[in-house]
Amino acid sequence: MTLLRNPKQRKLLFSAGLSWMFDAMDVGMISFVVAALAKDWKLGPEQIGLLTSINSIGMAVGAAAAGILADRFGRKSVLLWTLLIFSAASGLSAFATGFTILCVLRFVAGFGLGGELPVASTLVSESMPAKERGRAVVLLESFWALGWILSALIAFFVIPDYGWRVAFAIGAVPALYALYLRRAIDDSPRFAEIKKAPVSLKNRIATVWSSEYRRSTIMLWILWFTVVFSYYGMFLWLPTVMVLKGFSLVKSFEYVLIMTLAQLPGYFTAAYFIEKFGRKFVLVIYLLFTAVSAAWFGNATTEGMLMAAGICLSFFNLGAWGGMYAYTPELYPTSIRSTGAGLATSFGRIGGIIAPLLVGMLVARSVEISSIFMLFFATIIVGAVAVLLLGKETKGIELD
Repeated sequence: MTLLRNPKQRKLLFSAGLSWMFDAMDVGMISFVVAALAKDWKLGPEQIGLLTSINSIGMAVGAAAAGILADRFGRKSVLLWTLLIFSAASGLSAFATGFTILCVLRFVAGFGLGGELPVASTLVSESMPAKERGRAVVLLESFWALGWILSALIAFFVIPDYGWRVAFAIGAVPALYALYLRRAIDDSPRFAEIKKAPVSLKNRIATVWSSEYRRSTIMLWILWFTVVFSYYGMFLWLPTVMVLKGFSLVKSFEYVLIMTLAQLPGYFTAAYFIEKFGRKFVLVIYLLFTAVSAAWFGNATTEGMLMAAGICLSFFNLGAWGGMYAYTPELYPTSIRSTGAGLATSFGRIGGIIAPLLVGMLVARSVEISSIFMLFFATIIVGAVAVLLLGKETKGIELD
């Protein structure tokens, strides 16, 4: 797998990737913090579900707003503002005095987090040559795994000894990185071409749903909803599920860290296959194996099976995420690319709102973990079928 030969493109990928890593660190931190908060603040399953869903509500609003704004004011400026918003809110979360205040701050943090992701992937996608574009975006997504690994390390070494407030305080660090990013990267050259004749918001949304792009939009909205629903339902609850299966809090953090390490080879294999066999191949195959892994994890009865299923779940699910982020911007022209990607991402985040709440309700009603994960199995299958039947291949095609 060849790396980008252009130093400027490599710098953009690495710079945007670090912002992506900080984003993932904050999202990952929530999954570990809620497990600790459940003990400190005596939170029930439904409150844990509400807290994680509030974060996703912010991400849904942020994705739509940032996508729309990025087609009007540029990818770079919106990327910087979203980075500042989520890091400031994360840092302030360390000083939350009650559940309600923490929920408000997590909404604001989610707004920044949700806005950054589609804008960063659009920026990288538009700045790369066609033959390396998909691979570059999947490699950008691989920084998500680094962020989760970082959050798992913070959870393992910081939370047990210093508490969850210090973990949130670490989340303010990306604000300093935004100052570097302001000088380190340039806006998309494709955006510069259309900047002189911007398309109105009304026309952008109308074009996204026009006959030319309607099939792709429907497919993307189904894909994003099913993937985000299953991911946030499963991964934000992983540490808590491990505790429910009888492991201590520290032991559950250790196991989730090991599972998280499997995300990296998942991304790297997807980055290789996406330019060799295409976007649809990667998405369909990786989603199908994610579904099988979810069913396996939910029904695992031994420690070894649980670990093996969790590793497979991380490997295939995050590989599919990489393919999805690479695929989404390629289905729209430059004038509406960020808007189309932002709206699809925003709709997907609705799944991220529903899933943690739903899991909290099901756990509170003593529904078996195996039954909950079979629900995710079915959901992921729907996403794979949507790509197979409605998706079009974009491998090697120049962006409009």
